Amino acid sequence: MVRRFRKNYIGAVLAIGVSFASAPLALAETLSDAMASAYKHSGLLEQNQALLRAADEDVAIAQAALRPTLSYAIQHGWTDPNASISGNSAWGTSAQLTAEFLIFNFGRGKAAVAAQKEVVLATRDSLTSVEQQILLRAVKAYVDVRSAVENAQLQSNSVRVLTQELRAANDRFEVGEVTQTDVALAQARLAAARASEASARGDLAIAREEYRAATGDLPGSLSVPPALPMTAKTLDAAKGIARQRHPDILAAQHNVAASDLLTEISMAAMKPALVGNAQTKWQDAGGQDFFSNSVGVALQGTIYSGGKLSAEYRKAIAKAEAARAGLHQARLAVDQGVANAWAQLAIAAASLEATERQIRASRVALRGAREEATLGSRTTLDVLNAEQELLNAEASRITAQSNQYLAAYSLLSSMGLLTAEHLKLGVVTYDPEAYFNTVKSAPVHRVSPQGKRLDSLLEALGKN
Repeated sequence: MVRRFRKNYIGAVLAIGVSFASAPLALAETLSDAMASAYKHSGLLEQNQALLRAADEDVAIAQAALRPTLSYAIQHGWTDPNASISGNSAWGTSAQLTAEFLIFNFGRGKAAVAAQKEVVLATRDSLTSVEQQILLRAVKAYVDVRSAVENAQLQSNSVRVLTQELRAANDRFEVGEVTQTDVALAQARLAAARASEASARGDLAIAREEYRAATGDLPGSLSVPPALPMTAKTLDAAKGIARQRHPDILAAQHNVAASDLLTEISMAAMKPALVGNAQTKWQDAGGQDFFSNSVGVALQGTIYSGGKLSAEYRKAIAKAEAARAGLHQARLAVDQGVANAWAQLAIAAASLEATERQIRASRVALRGAREEATLGSRTTLDVLNAEQELLNAEASRITAQSNQYLAAYSLLSSMGLLTAEHLKLGVVTYDPEAYFNTVKSAPVHRVSPQGKRLDSLLEALGKN
C-alpha cells in the first residue's frame, strides 16, 4: 500500500513538472514585457504627461507677459449729448487700436518666467515618480501572479497527495492496521487542503485582475523572472545615489527654487512699472470722420491696497519656508525608503535560504515518517504533520522568492532608478523636452511657423 502511495505521489509530481516543461516558452511573457505594457497602457502616466504640458504652457504665458499686446475695440451706438437742443442726437461708429508694452518692472516678468521653468522641472520629476510607481506596480503584479499560480498548483498537489493518503488509511483500516481515528484525521486534513486550494484559486483570480489593471491585459504564460537587477554594493552607496537621482528630492529642490523666485516677485510687486502705449482711433459722428493718435509712457504703481501686497509678500515667504521643509522631509523619506528596501532585500534573501534548508529537512522527515509508519512506530497523524510541514516550507519559499524580487525592484525605485530608460525596456518614452521647446517661446497657434510645428506635435500626441 505504501509503495503504491509513493508511486502515485511521485507520478503526480512528475506530471506537474512535465506540464511546466511542455508550456510554450516562446509565448511566455517576461517581466520586462509586463513593465513595458504598464508603461504604454497607463492612464495615470498619460494624465501626468498632460499636466506637464499644462505646466509648459505656464512658461509660455509668463513669456507672453514680457511682450507687447495689441488690442482693438469697435463700437456703434446712438448718442444725445444735449437733450435740450433739437436734432443734436446721432448714430456714431468708432474703432480703436491700442498697443501696450512693458518697459521696466524691476525684473518681475523675467523672474516669473524663471519661476515657471522651475515648476516645469519639478513637474517633470513628479512625472518620473509616477512612472516609478507604475513600473513597481507592474513588478508586484507580475510576481504576485507567479506566486499565486505556484501556490495554487502546490495546494492542488497537496489535495492529490492527501486523497491518496486517505485511500491508504482506509485500506489499512480495513485490514486492522489503523483505527477509525486515523481515517478521520486524514479526512480532516483533506477537507482543509481543499479549502486552501479554493482560497489559492481565489487569490490567483484576484492577482490576475490586478495584473490587468497594472498592465492592460490579463496574464498569459509568465516566464521565470530574470536575475535580480543591479542596485548598489552598500547601503550608504544606495542612499548616495538616491539623494542625487530620486525624483521626489529633485522635485522638492525645484519647488524651493520656484518659491524663492515667487518671493522676489512679491517684493517687486510693491514697486512701480514703466509701460509704453500707443493708440489710434477713428470716429464717425454725424457723417464726419475724426482721427486721433497718441503715444506715451506711463509709470504705474499702487500707493495703497489695504495691505494686500504686504500680505502676499509674507505669504510667499511662508510658502518658501514650507518648500524648504518639504525638501527636508523628502530627503528623510527617501533615506528611509532606501533603508527599508535594503532591509527587506536582506530579509528575503535570508528567508529564501532558510526555506530551502527547511524544505530539504522536511522531505527527509516525511520520507522517514512514512517508512516508520509502515513499521508501526509512527501514526497517521505523524505522517500528516510531516506532509503539512513540507507544504508550509514550500509555500514559504514561494513567498520568499516573491518578496526578494519585489524588494530588489523597490530598492531600485527608492534609488530613483526604476525607469523605462534605466531598465532599457525598449518602449518609446515620453520626451518632455519636445513639447516644452515648441511652446516655451509662446508661439501663436496656427499662425507662426512655430505654431504649425506645435500642431504637428499635438497631432502626434493624439490630442488634436
